[in-house]
Amino acid sequence: MKPSHLTAALVAANLALAAFPLVAAAQQKEAPKAPKPTVAAVQKVVKMIGADKAKLKIYCDMADLSTKIDEAEKKKDTKAAEAIADTMDTMAEKLGPEYVTLMDGLQELPENAKEGEAIAETLAELDGMCEK
Repeated sequence: MKPSHLTAALVAANLALAAFPLVAAAQQKEAPKAPKPTVAAVQKVVKMIGADKAKLKIYCDMADLSTKIDEAEKKKDTKAAEAIADTMDTMAEKLGPEYVTLMDGLQELPENAKEGEAIAETLAELDGMCEK
């Protein structure tokens, strides 16, 4: 079953939040821009994380933490939000360089890019694995 547009948007938002600290760190180091993500690259990352129970747990924990960042931001608690973001940054690195590169690349993707919906649907497969 295909996820709704809302689910796809939530997935993209969660991943953008997870990637934010990584992108900020990359910008501080003046790293070159990450390559534009492709559906094939996303499928590779989804398969890699989905096949590894430890990495899947990290991914699912990161999704949970992204809601805590939202809550902290609503309370205007930037210190808590930054601490959670730092934790997520460390966790994202444990998912591997392919994941980090993908998240960096997603930041470069225009909001209404034609491949955005297909990428979001592919990433939603991981969220579906978390719900089990």
